[in-house]
Amino acid sequence: MSLPRVIIPVFNAPDALARCIEAVAATVPAEAGVIVIDDASTDPRVGQVLQRCPASWTRLRQQTNRGFVVTANRGMALAAPNDVVLLNADTVPAGDWLERLARCAASDHRIASATPFTNNGEIASLPEFCRAAPVPNDPERWAAACRCAGPPHYPKIPTAVGFCMYMRRLTIDAVGDFDAAVFGRGYGEENDWCMRASAAGWKHVLCDDAFVAHLGNASFGPLGLAPDEHSMRRLLERHPDYLERIRAFIDADPIATHRRRVLTRLKVSKPA
Repeated sequence: MSLPRVIIPVFNAPDALARCIEAVAATVPAEAGVIVIDDASTDPRVGQVLQRCPASWTRLRQQTNRGFVVTANRGMALAAPNDVVLLNADTVPAGDWLERLARCAASDHRIASATPFTNNGEIASLPEFCRAAPVPNDPERWAAACRCAGPPHYPKIPTAVGFCMYMRRLTIDAVGDFDAAVFGRGYGEENDWCMRASAAGWKHVLCDDAFVAHLGNASFGPLGLAPDEHSMRRLLERHPDYLERIRAFIDADPIATHRRRVLTRLKVSKPA
């Protein structure tokens, strides 16, 4: 089983970045490549934090700010011909998350993307569905609960969640990378990619035995609505049935059983 390349786009937020780099360095095997791209951060502390990256990582800085979509696409191109994991710089990966994502993708050649459980990831959220929770004090404990809650089922989901997104290279080659012309600075690009992949016969799954903590922005709702309404409008112009698919999935909540298994392992009760 080959491991994907990890791509970490960076813009400011040095404190979160420092925690992310430390966690990735501690959890990603040496043979897996990591590409960190600084999108012209304006906070000088970012450069200091990036000095802590292991020497084996590829570290780049863009001279002008290009936005997340262009930066992610650049990382995908640099990582070719490997599969990739796009990892937000405000995440805290835990356990053997990368190997488990790779094993999940290898379980079915039709899988285009895989998303791990998290505390703040919309349809992939724990302990509550579509509700953000704070980063756990001990992400490793949550990773162990996901790992030990029974054999993984890799349930199908309508779209990946962009905080941590395994992407199969064959799918990227088939449907293209993110659409920078349409989604510009970001928000909605991963949903568009997933919808294009689904239309081409691929599928998206939850890697229910992996956990990656995510600081994130709790104001983003379960429908992927970005801070400006234009992102959703652009997405719906291209995929009119997107909201219907997401709402049907939320109403059915087919991963409830998977969450309960993890919460039982954690002995965490659903908040009142």
